[in-house]
Amino acid sequence: MSQSPKSAPTSALNYSSNDASITAPAPVTGTPEPSSDMSDLLALMARLRADCPWDIKQTNHSLIPYAIEEAYELAEAIQEGDIEDIKGELGDVLLQVIFHCQIYAEQHQFDLGDVIYVLQSKLIRRHPHVFEADKLPDEAAVKKRWDEIKAIENAERERRGKPKRSLDAVKAGSALMQAQSLQQAASKLGFDWEGVAGAIEKLEEEIAELKQILPQAGEKVDATQKQELEKELGDCIFGLVNVARKLNLDAEAATLTCVHKFRSRFGFIEAELAKQGKTAEESSLEEMDALWELAKQHE
Repeated sequence: MSQSPKSAPTSALNYSSNDASITAPAPVTGTPEPSSDMSDLLALMARLRADCPWDIKQTNHSLIPYAIEEAYELAEAIQEGDIEDIKGELGDVLLQVIFHCQIYAEQHQFDLGDVIYVLQSKLIRRHPHVFEADKLPDEAAVKKRWDEIKAIENAERERRGKPKRSLDAVKAGSALMQAQSLQQAASKLGFDWEGVAGAIEKLEEEIAELKQILPQAGEKVDATQKQELEKELGDCIFGLVNVARKLNLDAEAATLTCVHKFRSRFGFIEAELAKQGKTAEESSLEEMDALWELAKQHE
C-alpha cells in the first residue's frame, strides 16, 4: 500500500489531475493465502485486474450498480443479524472501495492512501469539539456545528466553480431516499403542506390519475402508454413518500421492513410446502394464500 505524505497529496485535492507518481499496487504472485493485511488485499486486487477477464473489463462507471447493490445487501444482513453474513457483506462493500481505487491508481489519479487521507482530514475538520477546545454540550449542538462546517466546505466548492442550487444538499441514494430528502429540503423552503391530510389528499389524486390510464384486461401497452404509466406510478410513489415524511417515518426503512417481512413469509410458505413434498410452482394460489395467513399468525 502506498503511503500518503504528511502534507495533502496533489491527487487527493484534484481528482482530474494525472500524476505519474501515483502507481497501482504490484500484483501478488503465485496462489495467495488470505490474511488481514490491507497491502495483501491491494496486491490481490491488482492480480485480479491483471489476470481475470471480468475484472479487467470493468470501469469505474460499470462498477456503480455493484456498489449500490452491495450497500443494500449489507443493510439486509444487518437487519437479519447474522454476524458471518455481516462480515461477508462488509467485505463486499470494502471490495468496491478497493476496486475503484485500483482503477483510479492505474489512471494515475489517486490511490487508497489518498482516499484515507481525505477521509481523515474530513473527520478531523468536522469534529473540532473532539480534537480542539471547542467543547459542545449535546448532540443538537454537534449537529449544528457539523452543518456550519459543511456550509464552509460547500462555499469552497462554489469557489472552485461548482454551482449551488437549493436542493444540492440532497445526497444520492435509492429513489425513496432521494424522494424523501428532496421533500424535506423543499419543506424547509416553505414548499409543503401543514399536516398529513394534504399529503394524503395529493396521494389520492395521483392514484385516481393512475387508475384513469390503467390498461384493460388483455390490452397491449405500447411504449408511449408504458411511459405514461411509469410517470403516474412514480407520482403515486412520490406521494406515498410524502405521507411517510409527514408522519415522521422513514420511507426507505418502512419499505425495507416490508421486504424483509415478505421474504420471511414466503420462505415460510416454501418450507411448509416442502414438508408436503411440493414446490411453489406445483401449488395453487389458494394453497399459498392459506400458508401466507399461517405465516402471519406465526409472527
